[in-house]
Amino acid sequence: MLAVENLEVVYEDVILVLKGVSLQVPEGSIVALLGPNGAGKTTVLRALTGLLDVHRGRITKGRVTLDGEDLQGLTAPKVVSAGISQVMEGRRIFREFTVEDNLKAGGHTASRSAITEGLERTYSMFPVLAERRKQTAGYLSGGEQQMLAIGRALMSQPRYLLLDEPSLGVAPKIVQQLRDLIVQINESGMTVLLVEQNATMALSIATHGYVLETGRVVMDKPAAELREDDDIREFYLGLRGDDRGSLRDVKQYRRRKRWLS
Repeated sequence: MLAVENLEVVYEDVILVLKGVSLQVPEGSIVALLGPNGAGKTTVLRALTGLLDVHRGRITKGRVTLDGEDLQGLTAPKVVSAGISQVMEGRRIFREFTVEDNLKAGGHTASRSAITEGLERTYSMFPVLAERRKQTAGYLSGGEQQMLAIGRALMSQPRYLLLDEPSLGVAPKIVQQLRDLIVQINESGMTVLLVEQNATMALSIATHGYVLETGRVVMDKPAAELREDDDIREFYLGLRGDDRGSLRDVKQYRRRKRWLS
């Protein structure tokens, strides 16, 4: 179990971003973390992966645990060694490196033999990367770069894979391929925390979902229930017809409609 409990995070010692967030990612599951821009989703991932200090953030309250053991204070490489790997928003590949060099960088905590095995496994999963292994990564398409970023994260053979907006900036056809790929990765035995604004895609494959707004969890339900929730459908699944800015606005609007009717 990967979990955060009552987590508070501050940036620059003054900006409170997470306000008592709690969530659980049980082993073997796909958990979706939904929310608009600025909700705090990426901050949750930074807290899990030891990258808060890079962004001048720190945990002021709560715990981050893996199988009950505290992760707080571990450096990012030690978090990777513990079995957690992240694909960052925007892919963050090394554009000047070759595809293969990018993948090898993802295995920096592994032995030479494990890197060789990881390359074989990744090329099997992503044949297009095998074809382009000597190509400069910056010349790949957006979808191929996303595959490379995921492949690089898999090189350390993590138990938990954290994906930050994998569908961002890729074509709808590639979104479907990424969706199927995430299912395949999960079926191979890997647990996935999927951070997404594309709620339709995320909830179609997740077992459980959390909705984050302004640093707080405002919904916490099985994914099947979130898919059928009228407020979620209206706001996060793109069925709203106006400019209401938050899930709270949607709930209040629906309550007024029921009262007036």
